Amino acid sequence: MNEEHTDSAGDAGDPSLQRHIRSYVLRQGRMSPAQIRNIEQGMPRWGIAHAEAPLDYAALFGRVAPVVLEIGFGMGFSTAEIAAARTDTDFIGIEVHGPGVGNLLKLIAEQGLNNIRVIQHDAVEVLRDMIPRDSLAGIHVYFPDPWPKKRHLKRRLIQAPLVAQLASRLAPGGYLHCATDIEDYAQQMLDVLAAEPLLENTAPGFAPRPDYRPLTKFEVRGIKLGHGVWDVIFRRRG
Repeated sequence: MNEEHTDSAGDAGDPSLQRHIRSYVLRQGRMSPAQIRNIEQGMPRWGIAHAEAPLDYAALFGRVAPVVLEIGFGMGFSTAEIAAARTDTDFIGIEVHGPGVGNLLKLIAEQGLNNIRVIQHDAVEVLRDMIPRDSLAGIHVYFPDPWPKKRHLKRRLIQAPLVAQLASRLAPGGYLHCATDIEDYAQQMLDVLAAEPLLENTAPGFAPRPDYRPLTKFEVRGIKLGHGVWDVIFRRRG
């Protein structure tokens, strides 16, 4: 869940994903001693190092269960809330920003969450190297960096080459759920996902927010100010 509009993936301008422009700005900020300690203590327990080898989900979680990938979880509050509510599902969260990684690891420890693993690495490379095809029950991309300036639109995460790769990692029937509070980006998401042959929309257009996606703090503030939020949910064709 991306509470600060920070992406963890390149924009995948090259369809092969072998070379890409990173779509995030590494806004690490100042990490507190507690965040550093959470990473030092938490990553050996719940972290996954980037490697050019496909993940074995059953070995990773110690069970066979549906797996959902989240790209850019921000500070991790909503990620932890979703995982706590969906104990029958395992979650892999990708985030490059240290404070967010440290915070999610803290939440995992505090809440005793056994169904989350964390990767601190560029998501395009993780997707390319580590996520097997036809393997995921779902993918979450919530509030990615909007890159609002026209000259930066090519850096937006949700573009056709990356969506094709995301769709290929979904199992048949698996879902791709994007959300944004930027209207023109929402339309871009809808258009790009609709153009992907492997995907079909679960709604006539934008989808109602499903119960499993909690409202973030900034989303609540935006709604109070009259700002819209749009969910786009597509399913991998069988």
